[in-house]
Amino acid sequence: MNSIADIRKDYKLKTLDEQDVDASPIKQFKAWWAEAEAARIDEVNAMALSTVDAQKIPHCRIVLLKGVDDNGFIFYTNYESEKAQNIAANAHVSLLFFWKELERQVRITGLAEKVSAAESDEYFNSRPPGSRIGAWASPQSTVIPSREMLDKSVSEIEKRFAGKTIERPPHWGGYRVIPSGIEFWQGRPSRLHDRIKYTLREDGSWKINRLAP
Repeated sequence: MNSIADIRKDYKLKTLDEQDVDASPIKQFKAWWAEAEAARIDEVNAMALSTVDAQKIPHCRIVLLKGVDDNGFIFYTNYESEKAQNIAANAHVSLLFFWKELERQVRITGLAEKVSAAESDEYFNSRPPGSRIGAWASPQSTVIPSREMLDKSVSEIEKRFAGKTIERPPHWGGYRVIPSGIEFWQGRPSRLHDRIKYTLREDGSWKINRLAP
């Protein structure tokens, strides 16, 4: 068995230069997103969401990006979950995409705020029935006695909505992460990676800098 410390890969696919990026980090993200989709990356929308709780303890988990617009990056969850409680205590969050097939990362920092009820309804109604049932059945992040308890809850919710529209639970909806900083990372040989950082100015414009790897 090889030593963990010996595991390494040299990145050689692409380069990233300040002169080549868009003035808008959202447009730059969408350009990279299009390339990631074209590369058929599995779960291309998977991103690590980091939050901090009321005791200033960090927490990180994978969630799925479900929308991006000029205002930010959207994901959905249970508003009573651990992540939602963290956001209520401290709305500062970070997101991280890692697209290893393209040797790229995108790191985003910003504030999370709830999307409108209409936006949450629209997305919820687009979900498969099983996912909509699950949003009602699972008391996300809480301790449960067994898997059987969860299965029983699913069965009860299925009976409750049999032949009816599965409406969005009031405790479930979306967040939009409004970015204040976005870093684009392109892997390069010898760990001398390209890092381009966008920082939001007070006037709403974006400052672009190169960071040392």
